[in-house]
Amino acid sequence: MIPDPLFPIDQIRNDTPGCLKLIHLNNAGSSLPSQETLDVMITYLRLEARMGGYEAARLKAGNISSVYDSISNLINAYSDEIAITESATRAWNMAFYSIKFAPGDRILISATEYISNYIAYAQIAKRNGIIVDVIPNEKNGQLSVTALENMISSKVKLIAVTHVPSNSGSVQPAAVIGKIANKAGIYYLLDACQSVGQMPIDVKEIGCDFLSVTGRKYLRGPRGTGFLFVRKEVINQLEPPFLDLHSAQWMGNNSYKIRLDARRFENWEFNIAAKLGLGAAVDYALKIGVCKAYSYIQSLSNYLRNLLSNVRNVCVYDQGADLCGIVTFTIQNAALLKIRDKLMLEGVNVSITEATGQYWANANGARPAMIRASVHYYNTPDEISRFVEIISRIEPANL
Repeated sequence: MIPDPLFPIDQIRNDTPGCLKLIHLNNAGSSLPSQETLDVMITYLRLEARMGGYEAARLKAGNISSVYDSISNLINAYSDEIAITESATRAWNMAFYSIKFAPGDRILISATEYISNYIAYAQIAKRNGIIVDVIPNEKNGQLSVTALENMISSKVKLIAVTHVPSNSGSVQPAAVIGKIANKAGIYYLLDACQSVGQMPIDVKEIGCDFLSVTGRKYLRGPRGTGFLFVRKEVINQLEPPFLDLHSAQWMGNNSYKIRLDARRFENWEFNIAAKLGLGAAVDYALKIGVCKAYSYIQSLSNYLRNLLSNVRNVCVYDQGADLCGIVTFTIQNAALLKIRDKLMLEGVNVSITEATGQYWANANGARPAMIRASVHYYNTPDEISRFVEIISRIEPANL
């Protein structure tokens, strides 16, 4: 693989302290932050220590507010459509549990839904008497648009899809799904944990009503951060599952008024340093250019798949018409957790995706536990080559 000479890989690696001592291929789990993100967070924590938490927040109110503007620029939304949360799980749950489901309502979900999301579906199905239907996949592992169209009815209340499954490099056709949902007047919730920060995301083009995102994965933000996009046309149709003095105003006489923007889905208390760190990470992604970054990420991941396909006893599992930076594979007769630990000793970070991570995709045992090597735009072809060379030397019988 010949790197793009116009992509500023040297500058990016200089901006990323973690690149100095390891090959980090666990970006679908938690990526390495830039020095800029670290500096923003540490500087704010020191300010809190010097002058107090409330006082520091008042002083930096403008900086805190600008985080919403940065996020809205990243996904082509309005700033009042953004709620900043403690995680993508909280963001997703705040959207999902705000929808008023009635007995007999149906939810259409993808076969690659994360099991955490499915637990929520199961709870509401039990509590409200709704029905959860799984949209079949095509043979290539991608969601069947034809099947989705045939499943639309007046009873469907929500279409919920994971944009990029956590245990596959496949990218679902989010914008096509959005057109189907919008035409039928059905809520559309997109879990974009693995896509935002990795690839260009335009919520207007996608047509989703909700988009849930984490800070710690491809955005390179701090753990304990995430955000929720809620299209302004639907905000006032939704009541969050819980409220406080940030999300609502006390009016007296046992009455309250929920705020009109997406911040009705937030809590009053939040880690301000982490929120500013999330903003710095988003600003860095915007500075690099997400389109350029994604092109580089796809080149690296394709290079990795090609190299792995020539290694004895390795089976690459990624399927789909559109593949991204997540590469999943197995090694025959190998104890994957021991391989992960061995790689860590060699200065390489990967993760293991368990077969239970996505219930429907694995209902028939079709996808086993796998090694997940997820590349980012600070990785290099040399790192990929070294990683595959280490994999090729592993003898499962010796682990």
